Amino acid sequence: MDDEALLRGRVYGADHDDPDPGPRPGHEYRELVGGPLDGLLLDVTGWDADQLADGAALATEIGKYGPGGRAHYEPRPADPRRWDWQGDTP
Repeated sequence: MDDEALLRGRVYGADHDDPDPGPRPGHEYRELVGGPLDGLLLDVTGWDADQLADGAALATEIGKYGPGGRAHYEPRPADPRRWDWQGDTP
């Protein structure tokens, strides 16, 4: 992801009323690709290598299972800055 795309992105978990839901200086992000959270940025600041390799199960109300469901994302092998959707779980 280039710097310009990063600056346009919305961060996962940002409040909908936040006037500046974009990335913050000094933070590290991964772009979520596909699934219900497509296009959002995940703040991974402070995550260790094992956590980054594992990906994440992120709470979302707009996935297959509605409120309480999770969307699973894993690093893309050829570009670990992008995390691909693997599916939803309750």
